[in-house]
Amino acid sequence: MVSAGPVCGPISSYSRVRILHLVQSRPRRTIGELCEATSLHPNTVREHLQRLIEGGYVVQATEHRTTRGRPRVLYSAATGAPGATSPVAQQKAGAAARRGDLLRRMLQTDPSELGRRATYQLDALVEHLEESGFEPVIDEDRLTVELTPCPHAAARPEHRPVLCQVHLGLMQGVLAQAGGPLAARCVRSAARPEECTVELVRTGSGDADPCDPGPSTAEFDDRAGSANTGGVAHGLA
Repeated sequence: MVSAGPVCGPISSYSRVRILHLVQSRPRRTIGELCEATSLHPNTVREHLQRLIEGGYVVQATEHRTTRGRPRVLYSAATGAPGATSPVAQQKAGAAARRGDLLRRMLQTDPSELGRRATYQLDALVEHLEESGFEPVIDEDRLTVELTPCPHAAARPEHRPVLCQVHLGLMQGVLAQAGGPLAARCVRSAARPEECTVELVRTGSGDADPCDPGPSTAEFDDRAGSANTGGVAHGLA
């Protein structure tokens, strides 16, 4: 049996997974709420949140108050929705698209039938998965992402459902913030914990005319800047 690789990235510790699960389940959480739910020290929670913000997986906002008192800082998952868009995630998506374009030029690959928007989404998704310790293999015809062997196979059995749910939410956020027609729908259950396949689906959102080439990589930089105010090769075999 092939051994899973090391766990890294946003889900490298179960404490961070618990925090992510909380902000994915309900946005605009306070430090106090996260400490109470996880029994972690406030400084530990702040450290985890800072790393998640720097990675583009969590966003923060200052509470609007109409009464006296210091406004609280509220934390939400970076989903790409209005008010939950991370400029860090958009910058990472732009960088992934540029690297993907460079690789495709070097390999002289034909354009994907999925279109440019979806191609750039997959670029961002692959880099996120590799950062998280996976070795993803994309099947564009079946719209699946093979993640076997899963680096979380050795996790405690009671932790795996939350790990899967949190990582699915992270993948959904990465795809949404890259912008395009693809969304992560589910993680297929398997008889063996090391087996993992993610299903993708084309949605109506962002699904442009197939003759429209979609945005250029330069547009990612413009989108990331505006957020501060509010078969093809993907590096795989």
